[in-house]
Amino acid sequence: MTNQLHRTVAAKIIRHIRANGLPEGHHMTEAALQREIGVSRGPIRAAMSQLEKDGVLTRIPNRGFFLHKPLGNEGDTIEIVGDEQVYLRIADDRLTGYLPEIVSETELMRRYDLGRERIRRILTRIAAEGWIERRDGRGWSFVQLIDSIEAYRESYELRQMIEPSGMQGDRFRLDAVVLDRLEAQQFHIRDGGWETMGQIELFEANSQFHEGLAAMSGNRFVLGVVERQNHLRRLVEYRQTLRREQVRQQNDDHLHILELLRQGDRRDAAAALYAHLGNAKRRKANTGIFANQ
Repeated sequence: MTNQLHRTVAAKIIRHIRANGLPEGHHMTEAALQREIGVSRGPIRAAMSQLEKDGVLTRIPNRGFFLHKPLGNEGDTIEIVGDEQVYLRIADDRLTGYLPEIVSETELMRRYDLGRERIRRILTRIAAEGWIERRDGRGWSFVQLIDSIEAYRESYELRQMIEPSGMQGDRFRLDAVVLDRLEAQQFHIRDGGWETMGQIELFEANSQFHEGLAAMSGNRFVLGVVERQNHLRRLVEYRQTLRREQVRQQNDDHLHILELLRQGDRRDAAAALYAHLGNAKRRKANTGIFANQ
């Protein structure tokens, strides 16, 4: 299990590298990755050692780990990134009803033509994300997520109630470090990063944007709602078709909101966020992404 955890963390590090467009020679520190990925330093250290073996990172004595080269689409040749394709197939098959609520490792091995070690590695990652659980007996059980058009729309409506309000609350405090990080990520996406980012990286960047804003609200319950909704919508977001104009519009909205916050205009930023979520609901919440609807 330990090796599976290290591989899962390594995959998260690669997604972080790609989502943020980190350049060759970038210093990869354990502390920074711990903040970004949310796991302890032990697994991060082991994952970085694995990525050194895979040729992704270079270790320099007494200095630490550095990115060996930028990761674009060629990153998909690494096995742990290759697992992404199976991961996405499982997500798609579950959302469209091809996979039942309860599955066994043997069934998944046969369906996706993989060995037990790789299937377990992928299932460990899915379990860490919260949309599957190991059963007390045998097999695995999928957790109920957003699986209908009405639930998807209601999720956006809840977010419209909560997220802009958190931005205007008395506890809101602008965090310059968070603002700079979110802005850098959005600029990377705007400047061509989206062309090498898959559904997972774009979803993670989107989630980090909204969770970053929620964290600045100073209200733990606002942040909890946003994190929970991101968790619930993960699979349906993976099924969204990546269109250049939609990615550009979302990116422009994000940068506009960040600029308003930088100017100290929280009221207009909240209004822009409300409109952004409403536009996303109208654009994304269509019946074609759900089975039998």
